[in-house]
Amino acid sequence: MRFRRRRSRDTEVELNITAFLNLMVVLIPFLLINAVFAQVSILQLDLPAVNDSSTPSEDDEKDKLILEVLIYGDRYEVVDRNTSAVLQVLENKGDDYDTAGLHEYLLKVKEKFPEETAITLLCEDDTPYEVMIHTMDAVRLYDTELNGQIIKKELFPSISIGSAPKDSSSQGGDA
Repeated sequence: MRFRRRRSRDTEVELNITAFLNLMVVLIPFLLINAVFAQVSILQLDLPAVNDSSTPSEDDEKDKLILEVLIYGDRYEVVDRNTSAVLQVLENKGDDYDTAGLHEYLLKVKEKFPEETAITLLCEDDTPYEVMIHTMDAVRLYDTELNGQIIKKELFPSISIGSAPKDSSSQGGDA
């Protein structure tokens, strides 16, 4: 009888990770180059100012324009809060709001009052979010040409948001 001599199989095996490291060296730059990074823009909004007793004199207040844009279901209304005068009414074009007309009108107002930077957007409770965003975009910036390049300039960058008063024109028709 022959006895076979068994070799000891208790030898240590080294872990070869070079293939894994090669994969990571290629994969990480590929993922970083192709990754889409989220772009978040933040717009500072304020609550409408409340008239307090420490305001400037009445003569200064009469000359000052306090712009409000009221967003109703069927139109925009541009109002001066000091005089409570409706400056412009922009009816909807079909199902869409006339943001281009609002923008053009506010450009004319900016020419008359170039130092004014504040505007208040007052909207109804059921105003869609997209309408508010498009309105903010229309009142905040405008395009102008400078040395052959189109640049964005501030129209009314200090935006305040609040609730619009009840729509008096639609209440009369419902009764």
